[in-house]
Amino acid sequence: MDPRIKYSVLLVGVGIILAFLPFNASKSFRLKADELLSKSASDEMYFSVDQVARFVNSEDSTVQIIDLRDAGEFKVCNIPGSINIPFHDLLNPLWEPVLNQKQVKNILYGNNDQTANYAWTLVTGMGYGKNYVMKGGLNEWFNTVMLSQYSGEKITPAENARFENRLNARKTFTQINSLPDSLKTQFFNAKMLKESKLDGGCE
Repeated sequence: MDPRIKYSVLLVGVGIILAFLPFNASKSFRLKADELLSKSASDEMYFSVDQVARFVNSEDSTVQIIDLRDAGEFKVCNIPGSINIPFHDLLNPLWEPVLNQKQVKNILYGNNDQTANYAWTLVTGMGYGKNYVMKGGLNEWFNTVMLSQYSGEKITPAENARFENRLNARKTFTQINSLPDSLKTQFFNAKMLKESKLDGGCE
């Protein structure tokens, strides 16, 4: 898609969304339109599901995976280690310390790309650094990671490494999402506490 068309679609969508959000972000945008256009035109704003699977497997502390779906969907299943910031609540000032961190990369995902692209435009426009989108969202995660299979007589080392990465991420996904809700809540609270300390907070 032509970058200018892509950016126009993003801005129109964000403009409509901003009109209905309870927090006024339009006055807080720091990046100019041409800066956002330049950033949105680059494939560097995306991580593939295979890359995110590697982050999950290594428990990379420099990455923060953010699920933009509503709380009900998040409760049913989510990518291990992700935190839930529903898109409709994204601009709540309470989330600023979580989103605006210099030490971590924010990887945003929804069910597909649309919501994550809108969220990326909002947080990037507000001047928060290191924002990315998991390409294809949770739908692509299921297609690539959860449904990944190997068939054939031979496999190259690269194919084997990719398959092992997906298989390990699939196991972690299944284990985390089979936990009782109380344990998921404890995991989320522990992650939030760790992030507040990394950002200079104290208890």
